[in-house]
Amino acid sequence: MLRSICKLPHKIAGQMAVDILSRSMSGQAPQKMEDYFKGKKFIVTGSCAGMGEKITERLVDLGSFVYAVVEKEEGAAKPLPNTKQIFCDVSNWEDTYKKMYDIGPVHGLVNNAGVAVIESFFDVTEHGWDKTLNINARALVRISQAVAKNMIDAGIKGSIVNISSTISTRAIPDHTTYCASKGAVNQITRTMAIELGKYGIRTNNVNPTVVLTRMGKIAWSDPEKSGPIMRRIPLGRFAETDDIANAVIFMLSDYSTMVNGTALVVDGGFLAG
Repeated sequence: MLRSICKLPHKIAGQMAVDILSRSMSGQAPQKMEDYFKGKKFIVTGSCAGMGEKITERLVDLGSFVYAVVEKEEGAAKPLPNTKQIFCDVSNWEDTYKKMYDIGPVHGLVNNAGVAVIESFFDVTEHGWDKTLNINARALVRISQAVAKNMIDAGIKGSIVNISSTISTRAIPDHTTYCASKGAVNQITRTMAIELGKYGIRTNNVNPTVVLTRMGKIAWSDPEKSGPIMRRIPLGRFAETDDIANAVIFMLSDYSTMVNGTALVVDGGFLAG
């Protein structure tokens, strides 16, 4: 058919190609993004509070089952319906892989677990450096190795979303280790996108500005600290957990099937100026 079209005059051939494409697409009502999540399984790390808690809630509301990764059982919140809590110290290299692999195949992973040790450059400690890099970057690699292996073995073309930060690219004072760890996340994401893409597994970042979680509200309550950042945000506010969950849901869904190895910045324009 295509060879026959190519023999026709250019204008006629072009119109015929458009008509054929239009007919092939007609009658295919686009699926609502929300419908994608019904009956799917996901893993969310750092799911007991803040952004992880909100992302878990949204996935459950959309009809998904969530494996909610929590550091320890002691003091953990009661699990939501359609979730299963997985207690795991993600800084433990071997135990983390085993627990994530034993979950079995899922359709998506959100690497949300993270810590921020606030130390000025000259006050950076070995403990602060190791803890931050181990949880924010190293654990992300180990978790993703297990999850991606299960996806590949099951033939699932899934999505992995890594939570990074705007200060992975624009540094702020007293966040040496945090900035370093999130810069690492950006590069890990790009490498994963290249290596896992051939299996149909997409890997992307969501990069928020300050997010007003319960802890975020406390940490950024001082106007002297928050003011310089707020003044750089054209929308004039910090992010809410729903803002981050919206971005993650998009990246997990089949509305973003051609998005791979990139960062969805959720910052109200902070990086634009």
